[in-house]
Amino acid sequence: MLSAGELDGFRGALAQGRKPKVVFTDAAGQVAGQVGQVVGLTDPAESDDFVVVRFGRDELPFSPGELAVAPKGAPPRKAAEPPPEPPRPEPEFVIDKPVPAPRPAPPPATPAPAPAARAKKAAPKPKGPSGLTVTLAYAEGEWTVAAQQGAKVLAKPYVVRPAEALRMVGLVDVPGVQEAVEAILAAERAEAEEQARRLRAELAEIEARLAELREAG
Repeated sequence: MLSAGELDGFRGALAQGRKPKVVFTDAAGQVAGQVGQVVGLTDPAESDDFVVVRFGRDELPFSPGELAVAPKGAPPRKAAEPPPEPPRPEPEFVIDKPVPAPRPAPPPATPAPAPAARAKKAAPKPKGPSGLTVTLAYAEGEWTVAAQQGAKVLAKPYVVRPAEALRMVGLVDVPGVQEAVEAILAAERAEAEEQARRLRAELAEIEARLAELREAG
């Protein structure tokens, strides 16, 4: 067990950069008799284990009752390591082959059968190309087309004319798709015609106003 004077001596040695050696007592358990180095002292008011000892690769706290001053010249001893386990024998795999029955000798006039050709390992099938996805979309009055193969983008969305979009949809024989596209085109056509009518009316008013100004001049 470390005394108060020995602990004070440890503090002075640590302040000078030295690491005093200690030996573990029977109170330390299975490491009893081993030698370590004191690397620090913490506050004894917080814990009874305030003596930090380096033992092997570990730095662990111990109480003064678990330590004693190591005799001079005692080298630090490493923790005993368990002997390595002997290598386990690899399992042996044995393939039981049936013993072929003896073949009767062929008649002299019959030629011997040709040896069977060895089975060749089938070559792996070549991996096919990634799937190709072509997307025709309609949003905010514009038709766009995009193309992607797997994770690779072949063509970013670009604008196409309504007639081209209708021609593309005509290649897809899916009920309801053709009707949906025609409905969108009909709505756009009606809106364009209404806008043209308003523009013609505004143009007529402007021309009438211009004619009046000419007559007045």
